[in-house]
Amino acid sequence: MQLMAEDKGEFLLVSALGDRIDAAGAIQFKDQMRDLTQNQKGRVLLDMSQVSFLDSSGLGAVVAVLKAMGPDRKLELACLTATVQKVFRLTRMDTVFTIHAEVPGGLRHAG
Repeated sequence: MQLMAEDKGEFLLVSALGDRIDAAGAIQFKDQMRDLTQNQKGRVLLDMSQVSFLDSSGLGAVVAVLKAMGPDRKLELACLTATVQKVFRLTRMDTVFTIHAEVPGGLRHAG
């Protein structure tokens, strides 16, 4: 899974550029997110608009990233596809994460 990060001032925008976060890539996703966010302060917004499949391992990786960030930082999610949104709703993780329909202010990565 390739991730792209960009500092947007009020938050770090991380875009997931693969279509799956599953057992095959969950550890790589978690490690990359840790590397991108470890020196950041404040909010991290994960743009999941390209992720069409998320299994339990992928969900576990997203939760692990949230926990690794600590209590004083937030991991927020944006642009969940219908399938991924259903996983968050069925597992009630939609009550744990702040989920945005769009990237706030329409800020997306260029290109």
